Amino acid sequence: MDGNFDEQNKLPELKLDAKQAQGFLSFFKTLPNDARAVRFFDRRDYYTAHGENATFIAKTYYRTTTALRQLGSGSDGLSSVTVSKNMFETIARDLLLERTDHTLELYEGSGSNWRLVKSGSPGNLGSFEDVLFANNEMQDTPVVVALLPNFRENGCTIGFSYVDLTKRVLGLAEFLDDSHFTNTESALVALGCKECLLPIESGKSSECRTLNDALTRCGVMVTERKKTEFKARDLVQDLGRLIKGSIEPVRDLVSGFEFAPAALGALLSYAELLADEGNYGNYSIRRYNLGSYMRLDSAAMRALNVLESRTDANKNFSLFGLMNRTCTAGMGKRLLHMWLKQPLLDVSEINSRLDLVQAFVEDTELRQALRQHLKRISDIERLMRNIEKTRAGLQHVVKLYQSSIRIPYIKSALEKYDGQFSSLIKERYLDPFELLTDDDHLNKFISLVETSVDLDQLENGEYMISPSYDDALAALKNEQESLELQIRNLHKQTAFDLDLPVDKALKLDKGTQFGHVFRITKKEEPKVRKKLSTQFIVLETRKDGVKFTNTKLKKLGDQYQNVLEEYKNCQKELVNRVVQTTATFSEVFEPLAGLLSELDVLLSFADLASSCPTPYTRPEITPGDVGDIVLEGSRHPCVEAQDWVNFIPNDCRLVRGRSWFQIITGPNMGGKSTFIRQVGVNILMAQVGSFVPCQKASISVRDCIFARVGAGDCQLRGVSTFMQEMLETASILKGATDKSLIIIDELGRGTSTYDGFGLAWAICEHIVEVIKAPTLFATHFHELTALAHENANDEPQAKQIVGVANYHVSAHIDSSSRKLTMLYKVEPGACDQSFGIHVAEFANFPESVISLAREKAAELEDFSPTSIISSDPRQEEGSKRKRECDPIDMSRGAAKAHKFLKDFADLPLESMDLKQALQQVNKLKGDLEKDAVNCYWLRQFL
Repeated sequence: MDGNFDEQNKLPELKLDAKQAQGFLSFFKTLPNDARAVRFFDRRDYYTAHGENATFIAKTYYRTTTALRQLGSGSDGLSSVTVSKNMFETIARDLLLERTDHTLELYEGSGSNWRLVKSGSPGNLGSFEDVLFANNEMQDTPVVVALLPNFRENGCTIGFSYVDLTKRVLGLAEFLDDSHFTNTESALVALGCKECLLPIESGKSSECRTLNDALTRCGVMVTERKKTEFKARDLVQDLGRLIKGSIEPVRDLVSGFEFAPAALGALLSYAELLADEGNYGNYSIRRYNLGSYMRLDSAAMRALNVLESRTDANKNFSLFGLMNRTCTAGMGKRLLHMWLKQPLLDVSEINSRLDLVQAFVEDTELRQALRQHLKRISDIERLMRNIEKTRAGLQHVVKLYQSSIRIPYIKSALEKYDGQFSSLIKERYLDPFELLTDDDHLNKFISLVETSVDLDQLENGEYMISPSYDDALAALKNEQESLELQIRNLHKQTAFDLDLPVDKALKLDKGTQFGHVFRITKKEEPKVRKKLSTQFIVLETRKDGVKFTNTKLKKLGDQYQNVLEEYKNCQKELVNRVVQTTATFSEVFEPLAGLLSELDVLLSFADLASSCPTPYTRPEITPGDVGDIVLEGSRHPCVEAQDWVNFIPNDCRLVRGRSWFQIITGPNMGGKSTFIRQVGVNILMAQVGSFVPCQKASISVRDCIFARVGAGDCQLRGVSTFMQEMLETASILKGATDKSLIIIDELGRGTSTYDGFGLAWAICEHIVEVIKAPTLFATHFHELTALAHENANDEPQAKQIVGVANYHVSAHIDSSSRKLTMLYKVEPGACDQSFGIHVAEFANFPESVISLAREKAAELEDFSPTSIISSDPRQEEGSKRKRECDPIDMSRGAAKAHKFLKDFADLPLESMDLKQALQQVNKLKGDLEKDAVNCYWLRQFL
């Protein structure tokens, strides 16, 4: 509680008299109810929030309700909380950048007269950008999406549009989606969507609820808009004002869609793009293609720890945190964020990135020189956005200038490279830099700044237009300096007349109240009292002395003040002119920002690859329909980066027709989850264009990574652990292709052993036989390992399942102490037992509980494939296990049982009487019992 009271003492005091309070209360009652809106009221020195907002802020940010104050009395009273300016910025950042369930509003005014001056949402930060990024880099680009779903019998057609407000890009797409909205989810993840507009659905159908669930999984805030806002009327005309270039391509693009234009119409209205003339002619529009990048859903992003989380203990817990070694102020980070959500599918483009990374890995001097230059590059994208929206000052222009003058140094460093990729570097960087820095482009901007800005004043932290830039400004500057000289001469003359030393006794002050005045100390005042009363005007007598003036000083001071005001106004006009002129260089700075941020990210990849204790290697990339996935000595990049980890590398060989589907068994904490995740992470890194933490890697390009690796309960949405698991698995079964990668960990844990095993077996068979995607399936159902032996069965009715292979994470049990030691090596073959009880021993369970657990487990256990993990035979003493059956025996028996069930299901029972039905069933049973004579597993089954 002490901490809470300390925080309480820092709260600004709520200072409102009775009349102000009454006026505010009457205004507050007129505000519409909006459960998502957090409203702040600017009280000049501090902010306030009221009602439910006040309670939310007190509990969430102050963590105590003692921060609440009562405004008014009785039933009309209103809970209130005060917030300092620093605390307001903290809350604004949390609401708009971290959470996805609130909007933010800021009001200004007094009494009962208040008006909304700023509003923002997670997808549309609006005018809060200045507050949010004043001292912070913009790490991710806010994107708003609008969806117009059209439900039909054969699925759902989605009209999809988005706006990237930082890069000023509009996008359109239209696609069929399944009942789990897997395509929509992939698009939301790839774009990094923060907010989604949906039409208000009166019926709230089950399809709409499923769509809302998909949006919630992606951490997207849903904003419902009236159906009438989703209209395409006048859209082409509106886009004509926003889009740079000819209107014809825009018209052709829009006419190619049925529903997407209406979604875009709602988006333009919501973001109020047409209300700001700074947007006119500055936007571009494109068709968004779902097949352009590897598809990743929210479950895969979480499972592979791709993006950072607020709960990360350190930055290396996420792939983004580990790979982010960018130098530019924000641009590189944002591009890396985007690349990790949009891994490439094009083999040649992946190899181009890898070529550049290799060049920077091999040439340490080049890499270090370029990174030093990039550290002095500002966030060009944000600077240009502010300049185009006329929210910028001269300092923004100067930062652009300081970045621009680094380009020749970057260019010079790249020109020195003479390795095997010199032609690629010339094509990707040197030629575009040459184009931007010729006399018609960047140099014109540099000349503008050097002639217009007083660069000498920058050392003093002052951003001023140079007097030599404008004749009127120069004349005012000369007049100002002339008046300053006259005032200094008058100061000397007055000191002589009063017989006082200049500056020591008679000082010249300049303030806002009186302008230029003379000041003497009270000690000196008696010496000149007579002259003061006759020749001067005494203005103020205080402890620090007497301030006085005369008609000459007052006249010169007034003239100086007038000239200074004119000079400031002239400066302001010229600054606006320079900012407006800078805005016309957007076509130079947009590609420049793209080049620099790409260079920054690739150098970041190279720095990571070469600075790790065990260096990364370049992967060999092959098309998705050929080649295998072979990772030799692979490691998990985030796990090995932790200080306390000595990582043990493992091989992974996903070979078509042999080990395309791998079942991985072994003890808890033995490394199964880490192994299957690291394969996904390595493939994602390779397709982003990065080197990978392996000794050697050959990767067949994947169009999608599906991952189901544990699920937490979602009771707030009425979804249990098992239901969440089934929903994610259904997405895999519906969305995966033979070019995907599937990673499944511990499927079927949330239900009974029999149901869980049955589902796991059926899912495995479906993936192997129908989807045919490379799969890593970690499980504690050791019975699943029999899948790998079904193709060894020579029975004519047995199914042939090709490409399934068993692997296990090895462990060793000491024969005397029975202590379990994890070896963290993935080896061929199945695991013969579960080690759950040994892990319970790790957790210091009471010995009596451990003993009883061993006894009960031994009673129930009736399955054990061929022993793989070597341990002393004595460890099985006292075990009550039944006779072991080999995998071939089990596989043969399972095939017979499967045939029995199929034949039974095919019986036309509805057309048979009871006697006939019983005869047929008895015959089937008799045949099965005959088969069971030579099959131990089948006898157990019966």
